[in-house]
Amino acid sequence: MKRALVLTGNLVQDHEYIYPYYRLKEEGFEVTTALKDAKACLGILGTNIPSDRDAKIISYEEMRIEDFDILVIPGGAKCMEKLRQEKGVLNFIKEFNDAGKVISSICHGAQLLISAKIVNGRRISGYYSIMDDISNSGAEYVDAPYVTDNNIISCPHYKYLGDWMKETFNVFNKKNDPESSKF
Repeated sequence: MKRALVLTGNLVQDHEYIYPYYRLKEEGFEVTTALKDAKACLGILGTNIPSDRDAKIISYEEMRIEDFDILVIPGGAKCMEKLRQEKGVLNFIKEFNDAGKVISSICHGAQLLISAKIVNGRRISGYYSIMDDISNSGAEYVDAPYVTDNNIISCPHYKYLGDWMKETFNVFNKKNDPESSKF
């Protein structure tokens, strides 16, 4: 069974949570949503998060690297400003990266990658308003529908949701296909 974690919080950008959540399910992943205190919340546009009433929800403290094959980080400026203050979340992202597992972020989700200190020397995309943050973290900011740098796939805006998720699955499949060459 393929297992995905969508890591988010209150005031997430609704589109950036809902689309990847259902695409992951469509691709056969068992999807878990990590939320503060494992409590449902609202997206910035008012959508219930998670939107699936049968969704599996865990707290940030319950996240374990070995339980997931892929990590998806939706954006939302207000959500990220709160979430990047959670030291346990940042440690989890760093350890997930250190394990070489696929991390896919969109829009302001790149702020968590920056705060987890995993972007130095890498090519990263994110919303244009955090271009300086990305550059100042030692990464090369790239404005493209998606940017792939080894195990990290990043995207600047929800208008590219389809391209971003397609590339996320391409990278995941390559990394997990014993016949393909390793990154």
